[in-house]
Amino acid sequence: MPNITLSIPEDLKSKMDELPEINWSEVTREFLSEKVNRFALLKKLDKMLENSELTEEDCIRLGREAKKSMHERFLKEVS
Repeated sequence: MPNITLSIPEDLKSKMDELPEINWSEVTREFLSEKVNRFALLKKLDKMLENSELTEEDCIRLGREAKKSMHERFLKEVS
């Protein structure tokens, strides 16, 4: 497995040293994996939407409508 070297501030290193039960290499691998997956998804979404005629305002409006609908559905289920 390839290795990377990171530079971190001394105060952060001191705080990390206070948590010896945490496997910082594993935490870093998971973080990097999540970031790579998120950027890959965003890149895929950008590609899918590159010919979309929706404006930013349309997207915000649709998002708000979806959120409101989900909220109303949730309230019905809880009642």
